[in-house]
Amino acid sequence: MVAKRQIRVTRIYEEPGPDDGQRILVDGIWPRGIRKDDPRAGIWCKGVAPSKELREWYHHRRERFDEFEARYEAELAGSPALAELRKLAESGPITLVTATREIDGSHAAVLAKLLKSR
Repeated sequence: MVAKRQIRVTRIYEEPGPDDGQRILVDGIWPRGIRKDDPRAGIWCKGVAPSKELREWYHHRRERFDEFEARYEAELAGSPALAELRKLAESGPITLVTATREIDGSHAAVLAKLLKSR
């Protein structure tokens, strides 16, 4: 029996909580107003962020989310950055952090779902 992975998703602007574990910034662009040494960011894993083309196509239009999710998963297939993220998730609790306002319709939510499924 495999233990359920503890993977949370939150905005980078939220203060770290006691259950966060390792915080991992999963955005491709560094968030505004956050210093590079800010503990809210944790490790920056920009290699798992969606491509600029996919991000611009999606533009947080909720009606495109299902297709965005499929395209994003295809982009991540065989990604070394995703493999590294999986290793981190296997070693203990992690929190994926993003500057995105709507977490449920974001790439971070897709990543969390992928990490929990395997």
